[in-house]
Amino acid sequence: MALKKYKPMTAGTRWRIGNAYAEITTNKPEKSLLEPQKKTAGRNSQGRRAMRYMGGGSKQHYRIIDFKRNKRDIAATVVSIEYDPNRTAFIALVQYTDGEKRYIIAPQGIQVGANIIAGDEVAPEIGNALMMKNMPLGTMIHNIELQPGQGGKMVRSAGASAQLANKEEKYAVLKMPSGELRKVLINCYATVGVVSNSDHNLETAGKAGKNRWKGIRPRVRGVAMNPVDHPMGGGEGKASGGHPRSRTGKYAKGEKTRTKGKGSDKLIIQRRDGKKLAK
Repeated sequence: MALKKYKPMTAGTRWRIGNAYAEITTNKPEKSLLEPQKKTAGRNSQGRRAMRYMGGGSKQHYRIIDFKRNKRDIAATVVSIEYDPNRTAFIALVQYTDGEKRYIIAPQGIQVGANIIAGDEVAPEIGNALMMKNMPLGTMIHNIELQPGQGGKMVRSAGASAQLANKEEKYAVLKMPSGELRKVLINCYATVGVVSNSDHNLETAGKAGKNRWKGIRPRVRGVAMNPVDHPMGGGEGKASGGHPRSRTGKYAKGEKTRTKGKGSDKLIIQRRDGKKLAK
């Protein structure tokens, strides 16, 4: 992936580092795989604001992505690599030999014209989807299922990949992008390769207006509020603040956010901080 640094022609472009979109081959999506997308502006079904700092933004269509890869043992050819406004990764339009078209998450390095296939015992090559029990150890994978046939749930964002570290009788041991070691059922499907757009985290917006295009409104700091509005509000002059916490008083730093006794605890071998979970 290539980044583009803009000339400081305006204040907004002075600090902007954007995507050059060198991998993108077309800017026209496949109409049959689009769905309308209605914005909520942070309102719930009663029309009341449930989420602050949301609203506005450009209109977008949702691209229907094939996370299940359930068209088995039928070869497909990559038709185009496209931008998806709903996710950080690029997507690839593939056409199967029977004429059907689908979108998949584009792996890094895949080219237009490449052939991919999904099946129980296909070759572990970039873009192919197969069971983890049939992959060699050390394979980099993404779009990983948690239950067989459920569709990929994990490792789908730009530049992400998990590594197949070990295979046991019933489980595959994966090293996740966070560093966590966890077990996943070995009969689950995953796609070989690293997710595209790996330099996404190096992009810089350059101006506040770019967040407005995304539907993100300005966020007010708690210390800038009054005591009635926030636990960190108030104070004389600049003497304000205290322990960082949310508007409802929940501490923002150091508190464990994972639910105690969660069912998948028994599948986690080592946490991202290197500590092993007590069994």
